[in-house]
Amino acid sequence: MAATSIRPYRPADHQAGRRLWAELAEQHRELYDDPTFGGTDPGAAFEEYLTRLDLSGMWVAERGDAGVVGLVGLLMDGRDGRVDPVVVTAPHRGRGIGRALLDQVAEEARRRGLARLTVKPQSRNVEALRCLRGAGYDVLSAIELTVELRPRSGDRHGPVELHGQQFHT
Repeated sequence: MAATSIRPYRPADHQAGRRLWAELAEQHRELYDDPTFGGTDPGAAFEEYLTRLDLSGMWVAERGDAGVVGLVGLLMDGRDGRVDPVVVTAPHRGRGIGRALLDQVAEEARRRGLARLTVKPQSRNVEALRCLRGAGYDVLSAIELTVELRPRSGDRHGPVELHGQQFHT
C-alpha cells in the first residue's frame, strides 16, 4: 500500500489543484442538485483562489503513483485562520488523507500563533462533517442560512434541529 505524504503546494501542482477544485465543485453540484454551480469550467475558480490576498499557505497530499490526491488551504484574517478548501479525490477518501491535511494546516496555524481555526463544510456533506469532527472541529461557531429561490427537487437529507428549530439541509 502506498504511503501518503503531505507537503507544501508548489507551482508544478497547478493542474492537480485545478482538477481537485473542479471535483469539489462537482460534489457541490450533486449535493445540492445544482448543475450550474461553478459555471461551465468549475476548475477556473482555482485561478482566482490562487490570487487571494488572505491565502497564507497550501499543502497537498501525495500518494505513490497516484500523485496529488488532496489539497488544503489556509486563509488568514488577523489572529484567526480558516481552512479553505479541504478536498480529497473520491477514489482516495476514507484513508485518513483528509485528516492528515487537516492536521498539517492545524499545526501550521499553531506555529503561526493563531487563536482559532475554522472551516465551513457544506451541511449535506456528512462524510466531511465526520472527518472534521474527528479532527477536533467540535465547536459550532457560526451558522449560514439560505432561502431557496427556485423550486426544490426534494430533500435528499433529513432535517436538522438546532435550539428547537427545524432546518433543511
